[in-house]
Amino acid sequence: MHTDQTAPGSHAMPRFPRFLVAVLPVVALAVSASLVTQPNIPTWYAGLQKPGFTPPNWAFPVAWTALYAMMAYALWRILSLPENRPGRSAAIVAFFVQLVLNGLWSFAFFAGKSPLAGLVVIALIVAILATISAFWTLDRTAGLLLVPYLAWVAYATLLNGTIWQLNG
Repeated sequence: MHTDQTAPGSHAMPRFPRFLVAVLPVVALAVSASLVTQPNIPTWYAGLQKPGFTPPNWAFPVAWTALYAMMAYALWRILSLPENRPGRSAAIVAFFVQLVLNGLWSFAFFAGKSPLAGLVVIALIVAILATISAFWTLDRTAGLLLVPYLAWVAYATLLNGTIWQLNG
């Protein structure tokens, strides 16, 4: 008779592969987003009308660095759970869906120079909520680690929408 500890798939992913799966995709997203964002800040973005509640440019990389670190750690915690834990696979899929949408925003808004396209992609909020919900049921800390990300993206949605209105 197998117990949960000895059943196939009941083990967690080993530490180093878990670290790589949790960190590398987030770092890849951060780097690719930065590559399409940075060249457009002093040119296209600087020329846009922005609302008074727009943070200074230096605040964005600071905020995103902290948020990306929390996102990777939250995923690492979920990957630490036994592979056969109900809901684990769906939570991991939800995480990667929101991560892809996160990256698409930079390409839509900055590379595409389109606040409207950025606003469409920012449906990312729904994916973040789904990820928080999925993580929360498995590991409350992992779910809580994504709450600042949700708050920042909600703020970014307001900022994006206002920029679109001012420049549309």
